[in-house]
Amino acid sequence: MTFCLGITVEEGLVGIADTRITSGNELTSAQKVTTYQNGNGAFFLMTSGLRSVRDKTLTYFDEVLETCSAPFDKLYKAVNAFSASLRRVAAEDKQYLAESGLHFNLHVLIGGQLTNDAVHKLYLVYPEGNWVEINRGTPYHIIGEGGYGKPVLDRTLKYSDSLRMALKVGCLAFDSTRISSADVDFPIDVVLYHKGCLDLAQHRYEKEDLAEISTWWQEHLRGLVHDLPSEWIDNVASKLTKVSDRASCHPASAK
Repeated sequence: MTFCLGITVEEGLVGIADTRITSGNELTSAQKVTTYQNGNGAFFLMTSGLRSVRDKTLTYFDEVLETCSAPFDKLYKAVNAFSASLRRVAAEDKQYLAESGLHFNLHVLIGGQLTNDAVHKLYLVYPEGNWVEINRGTPYHIIGEGGYGKPVLDRTLKYSDSLRMALKVGCLAFDSTRISSADVDFPIDVVLYHKGCLDLAQHRYEKEDLAEISTWWQEHLRGLVHDLPSEWIDNVASKLTKVSDRASCHPASAK
């Protein structure tokens, strides 16, 4: 399982990806985020799905970037090129994977900004190669294990939030997932993009780097539950009707 989170806010983009790779009974770590940047802008790419599909698609995509006559000037063009590479892999490998009992699967988050993009963009690419843009209505998307981190994001994240706030919320969403899912764990790779800068910042966090905020979050959650107003419980408790003893069951008299 994977946890890859892309967030878009007014100030820029946040990408967070765990590194846990599960294969049968083996647990290994591998980077799931790839960054691209040059004089024409910058973007990052995160994947969830079959590692073999990811590696082959990235190989084809890198070749496209190396051989194209001119660098892409808008991010959607790079997304289209990646989607074409993904469909190429599907044409070559999908049948053979199915014969082996494996489902052709790769979900991808691509975020960044190129020279002719008016603002930074975040896209979700599906295994079929089609894509959607993540926008301010729901300014994030998780690929992989999304059930545990989603409530944190839904309750706290807004498009108008600062990049700092988005990173805080994103790390808490990861921590909630890590606590509840054995297949998601440290280290995590974090990518930040400030709007208009055409450059990326990237950093890897180990478990001990974020241990303090994990402990702080857990302790304060318990404290908030303890401080939650309880008058509603007292009101309900006072109206509870005592359940009477269960009536005995007597067999009917024989005739």
